[in-house]
Amino acid sequence: MRFHREGYHTIVVTGVAVLGLLILVILLFPDSPVLHGIVAGLGVFSLVAILQFFRNPKRVLPEGAELVLSPADGKVVVIEETEETEYFKDRRLQVSIFMSPVNVHVNRCPVWGQVKYIRYYQGKYLVAWHPKSSTENERTTVVIEHVSGTEVLFRQIAGALARRIRWYLEEGQEVHAGEEMGFIKFGSRVDVFLPVGTPLRVSLGQKVRGGQTVLAELG
Repeated sequence: MRFHREGYHTIVVTGVAVLGLLILVILLFPDSPVLHGIVAGLGVFSLVAILQFFRNPKRVLPEGAELVLSPADGKVVVIEETEETEYFKDRRLQVSIFMSPVNVHVNRCPVWGQVKYIRYYQGKYLVAWHPKSSTENERTTVVIEHVSGTEVLFRQIAGALARRIRWYLEEGQEVHAGEEMGFIKFGSRVDVFLPVGTPLRVSLGQKVRGGQTVLAELG
């Protein structure tokens, strides 16, 4: 299993803390094997939880330049027409994916094309499914011009636990669908905005995988 570079520091710190705590307990309570076992068990559980959060599995990407791929692992929690007020300033089809702490948190580019726009905003930390989280939480907005000329906007949104959004793209950069573009720590959400009328291939409540699940097809 591969682990994401964003987690290296956290994994090392957690491992050292677990080992240090266990050694301290053994030294302070040498005649308490039950306590040793409890502390060791809790430590291993904590380390495993951190490891699974930062896992970065390899993905086989579907072929097709017209495909819009899911930018994240998680569950589709919103499918609706809405007013996109930051960039397009018109009606768009919004697909939102909620990432729980147990999901892979690598974010990926949904389409092939060129990065036209990137903006980062500091903000609140409302729960990721809150209606206002898309416009009031800490977030990063990215627009990619698809090879067909259609622009697709997607937004990384911090949640109640997330305190660090990372992105690796620059304006003008050429990207591939499914290519890694960022990471959000500890629970979050990703919104995708498509032209109204775009044929979707997912439904509300469906579980999706970043870089593998096809959300829609562009003309």
